[in-house]
Amino acid sequence: MRSNNVYQQGLDKNPANFVALSPLSFIERSAKVYPDRLAVIYGERRQTWAQTYTRCRQLASALQARGIGEGDTVAVMLPNVPAMLEAHFGVPMSGAVLNTLNTRLDGEAIAFMLQHGEAKVLLVDSEFASVVDKALSLLGDKRPYVIEVEDALAPEGKYLGDTDYESFIAAGQPDFAWQLPADEWDAIALNYTSGTTGNPKGVVTHHRGAYLNAANNVLSWQIPHHAVYLWTLPMFHCNGWCFPWTMALIAGTSVCLRRVDPALIYPLIREHHITHLCGAPIVFSMLIHAPATLREGITHTIQGLVAGAAPPAAVIEGCENAGIHITHVYGLTEVYGPAAVCAPQESWAGLPIAERARLNSRQGVPYPLQQAVAVLDPETLQPVPADGTTMGEIFFRGNVVMKGYLKNPAATQAAFAGGWFHTGDLAVMHPDGYAQIKDRSKDIIISGGENISSIEVEDVLHRHPAVMLAAVVAQPDEKWGEVPCAFIELKADAQASAQDIIDFCRSHMARFKVPKQVVFCKLPKTSTGKIQKFVLREQVKSNANT
Repeated sequence: MRSNNVYQQGLDKNPANFVALSPLSFIERSAKVYPDRLAVIYGERRQTWAQTYTRCRQLASALQARGIGEGDTVAVMLPNVPAMLEAHFGVPMSGAVLNTLNTRLDGEAIAFMLQHGEAKVLLVDSEFASVVDKALSLLGDKRPYVIEVEDALAPEGKYLGDTDYESFIAAGQPDFAWQLPADEWDAIALNYTSGTTGNPKGVVTHHRGAYLNAANNVLSWQIPHHAVYLWTLPMFHCNGWCFPWTMALIAGTSVCLRRVDPALIYPLIREHHITHLCGAPIVFSMLIHAPATLREGITHTIQGLVAGAAPPAAVIEGCENAGIHITHVYGLTEVYGPAAVCAPQESWAGLPIAERARLNSRQGVPYPLQQAVAVLDPETLQPVPADGTTMGEIFFRGNVVMKGYLKNPAATQAAFAGGWFHTGDLAVMHPDGYAQIKDRSKDIIISGGENISSIEVEDVLHRHPAVMLAAVVAQPDEKWGEVPCAFIELKADAQASAQDIIDFCRSHMARFKVPKQVVFCKLPKTSTGKIQKFVLREQVKSNANT
């Protein structure tokens, strides 16, 4: 067979034809091409792309002056404020890796992440002072250098900083000559999963994947240049689904928001003509159940991206009535947030709402720049029949997949076994090529867009002195989508009330993980003593329907 290696002779990579892909290039371009366009709106604050780029360079310069560089970790515990957006550029510009911490976690979890990720610097908002103070006390002399991000809109809290953010970046060079990564495979971010057993896993993502998924957002959602995006999605969650970098790509405007509240959201939509927003189903449920008077004067259609759970028919219909057009996406931390989309077809538009909801509830097809989303037999890795009934597991493959889990080669190897990323989500493939999740093999409960490990909650319950056995399953909930429900078998002669159990959990875990209902019973078991969770799930569903 004749070789075509002639095409490799003398045709090598060089600076003229090969540059590392990184979303950092997006902000440089927007600052040059659209310097005076608004990049950030926050309260009375207005910040252009040129100003934002300068501040990001100052942050990178100041970090390097402190000795922060390639391979170091900079953690941030911030709400959706301008500093959080700037950290997505300034931290990787310094060569460091950005670790966005879930602001809803407790001090013990934060301490673990800071220690495991070896954070050398921590940016923190005063709102989270008490939680961070506890985390720092657990770290002792291994605490990172703390930079306090002062915010007039933040609740008052204990001052923790070794310095404040504005003073820190003021010492940086506004014309700092940052560099793209030498290798686009270099890490850009560290995001911790909620953990299915024991401690959470640190997902390491790379510049190439962040670049591609930021572009994926534009392609999949057909976002126009200069869109106005409202931050109803936490930026700590999978780096805001890569939208900080997406907004730089399109030179759009980020309207920052400290908390999700319809009374705040609708005035911002009206004032700034918000075009796009993202969130879990609960975000959209809150918007459609808000008083109609809040929506007065809003005449344009808002594009909404929903993930975390399939939007029910009532939410889709309610959003349509409220002028919000919903697109359903699916993903995980390991694939940079959403990496699959239930791509709408023109033929769906005229269907009844119930049928449209059924079609839109599916997890769908790969993002354009993700190579593949498949439903395979988890043992053979062969595709299951596309019949809408045969169960398999969802797998991802492509450039929009993590590097792996930090300091956890065994978990990384297991996740990538067979050349696919294993999601653990059980699904079917429909004849039209759209995947649909049917169950979660890892017993993850998705509540308000947050992952809750049933095993983690069970571990806490088993520490209660009166509890012999505990099992936690997802219970349907109108507001949160799902909430934890605990089934408990007490020790002989032991006594405890549901409130006792809930109070105990509140003292040992983040509040959103605490069971919302406690049921005392003899737990159903197999002949080998394994708890039959499917029986409990059915019981919860029947209770929810009565």
